[in-house]
Amino acid sequence: MGSKKQTLFIALAAIFLTNAILAELIGVKIFSMESTLGLAPANINILGYTLDFNLTAGVMIWPVVFITTDIINEYFGKKGVKRISFIAIGCISYAFLMIFLVTKLSPADFWMDVNNTDTEGNYFNMNFAFNKIYTQGLGIIVGSIIAFLIGQLLDVIVFQRLRKVTGEKMVWLRATGSTLISQLVDSFVVLAIAFYILAPLSLIHI
Repeated sequence: MGSKKQTLFIALAAIFLTNAILAELIGVKIFSMESTLGLAPANINILGYTLDFNLTAGVMIWPVVFITTDIINEYFGKKGVKRISFIAIGCISYAFLMIFLVTKLSPADFWMDVNNTDTEGNYFNMNFAFNKIYTQGLGIIVGSIIAFLIGQLLDVIVFQRLRKVTGEKMVWLRATGSTLISQLVDSFVVLAIAFYILAPLSLIHI
């Protein structure tokens, strides 16, 4: 039985870590929810700021991370979630460090000259584009890690609160409810930190 439980944890951890790192990598793209759905910008005015539903592309994958968190929470409790969350932070930090080092490598001449025009025939610098995409600035890196921790902790808290209310029944309710809330908070936290609180740092390319 112990062996099966260990295998389950390893499988869930693999799914969790893969999607968490992938979400961080694709999260550098900010997309418009309204435009994607063919809607007009929301233009919500809050405290003098005009807000639209511009979200990080990571929201496409983060639900998988949070659902996996709920499953780990269900079978392994808070201790299991905390353990995998800190491992994830270490892996994400390592991934960013490796990306940073790779952007410092001198590009090969032939690589710079291959496919260096867009569909309209405009020239672009391949190495600059690569570095621009993968090093979006300290603001996004800091924001994403902080948002990840807040989202994970919030997901655990909401899940446990709902579990006290529903007992062993309605697993779908506590999993869905905790995921929706943590996903929403995660998205707004990373955008707020990266583009408002640490906006100047976001302009510093590492």
